[in-house]
Amino acid sequence: MVKMIMHGCNGKMGQVISGICKEDSEIEIVAGVDPYTGLKNDYPVFARIDDCTVKADVVVDFAAAPAVDDLLDYCIAQKLPVVLCTTGLSEQQLARVEEAAKDIAVLKSANMSLGINLLMDLLQKAAQMLAPAGFDMEIVEKHHNQKVDAPSGTALALADSLNEALENAYAYQYDRTKDRKKREKYEIGIQAVRGGNIVGEHEVIFAGMDEVIEFKHTAYSKAVFGKGAVEAAKFLAGRAPGRYDMSDVVA
Repeated sequence: MVKMIMHGCNGKMGQVISGICKEDSEIEIVAGVDPYTGLKNDYPVFARIDDCTVKADVVVDFAAAPAVDDLLDYCIAQKLPVVLCTTGLSEQQLARVEEAAKDIAVLKSANMSLGINLLMDLLQKAAQMLAPAGFDMEIVEKHHNQKVDAPSGTALALADSLNEALENAYAYQYDRTKDRKKREKYEIGIQAVRGGNIVGEHEVIFAGMDEVIEFKHTAYSKAVFGKGAVEAAKFLAGRAPGRYDMSDVVA
């Protein structure tokens, strides 16, 4: 059984993952870390990562960006693989992640959903066949009205996946109201919708002559990201140092 430390255990995602692990016989949370210790958990909770003395096989991080620096120091010192799910890291922190991967196994992905990462693989196959045949590519992403970034990181990752498949670096078209001209071949359009409490919806459209093919992923709750993080933790435990992402988990 994989023994896991939950970094950010008393946050929303930390509690979601705690519930998932309770029902999974292959993994156990042996300790949690969170500055707020007011919640009762089935495992000991430490206010700081440096205070954690419990032995584990892997750490899953769903905390806040400022806490990532100390987390990486701890994981390197303990030789612990880490699944980094916290977003909003600075350029300096992202560079530090790459450095840490020389000493420990680090898994970081734009989206932790198993479905999204499978979708990326399917999109590459579709792009290789359809784009050269003249199909236009459009991405429409929808999120709740509190999301501040647009387009979403996942939409950009989907676009990157299409570009990688075509072995090119095409500019993405976010807003056509400024450039009033016909679309270019291999152009990738990205449209962002913000409203209500939509958890996350991504649709990739291949539009050809007289036929349209659509790939769509809808997240109905944040549990899909928690499930992906747990599967990533099981995958990463015992891995050699290096940089991994969710495509390695679903491969």
